[in-house]
Amino acid sequence: MKEFVLDSEVPVVAECAPPALREKVAAFVELTKPRITFLIVLTSAAGFCLGSKGQTDYLALFNALVGIALLSSGIATLNQYMERELDARMRRTLSRPLPTAKLAPVQALAFGVALTVLAEVHLAVFTNLLTAAFGVSVIVGYLFCYTPLKTRSSVSTIVGAFPGAMPPLMGWTAATGHAGLEAWALFAILFAWQFPHFLAIAWMYREDYARAGILMLPVVEPEGRLTAQQIVVWSLLLVPVSLFPVALGTTGAVYFYGAFLLGLLFLGASIHAAFSNSRRGARRLLLASVLYLPVLFGLMVFNK
Repeated sequence: MKEFVLDSEVPVVAECAPPALREKVAAFVELTKPRITFLIVLTSAAGFCLGSKGQTDYLALFNALVGIALLSSGIATLNQYMERELDARMRRTLSRPLPTAKLAPVQALAFGVALTVLAEVHLAVFTNLLTAAFGVSVIVGYLFCYTPLKTRSSVSTIVGAFPGAMPPLMGWTAATGHAGLEAWALFAILFAWQFPHFLAIAWMYREDYARAGILMLPVVEPEGRLTAQQIVVWSLLLVPVSLFPVALGTTGAVYFYGAFLLGLLFLGASIHAAFSNSRRGARRLLLASVLYLPVLFGLMVFNK
């Protein structure tokens, strides 16, 4: 394992007057990572709609999405609490609420714990115990396995993909109370999608990650050869995996052709990023991945 020498000077945030109430509220909202939470809620909603038989129970859908949104927000907050010192070393995260001292660490900790506990209680009471149990697995997998492993091994990406793939599965179980092959097919799609998505991010910010001692693959292997291979392999695998819902009868022919075309376009973006071996190519792949997922799940729900 290579040794990494970190910058000895960690940015110091100057003391300032307590922020105004509006700024503090904005800081708490920022801790929840609203854009990521929105994407998680979107895929969870798709899972719920796909699992629903007949007319959708909108009250049950609302309760499921509230619980999952609270869970995502709580985990995002606790993750930033746990990584506050690492965030202070990286340019892309230096402006977050904890490195800038907009909030005290104890405030973030209390807020994150409250959101996470509230989420689990809400899911257990208003959805079902299976969905709540999957929620616990996300907490354990993300906060106690993935997060501490990031500074120890690049295997953390694989470990983190498991809790990261849970949202559509939890949406499905919220609607049905059980997890069949159809639900695990949704899990598999999100699992495969995460690798090109996160490797693109890791390539773009590899200097930042190296500075913080986070052992993402582009940090461990700066030449980028293995990163490029992984991006292409997982994008190629995503094409047949995205067609599993058709084989299981969850969706129909419209989704089949749409998913196949989307998969080829996404694969093309991955190949371009792999051969360009550049920040610009990685950024294009990241944009393609962000567009791919909602379009794919939207098409799936449309052709249910």
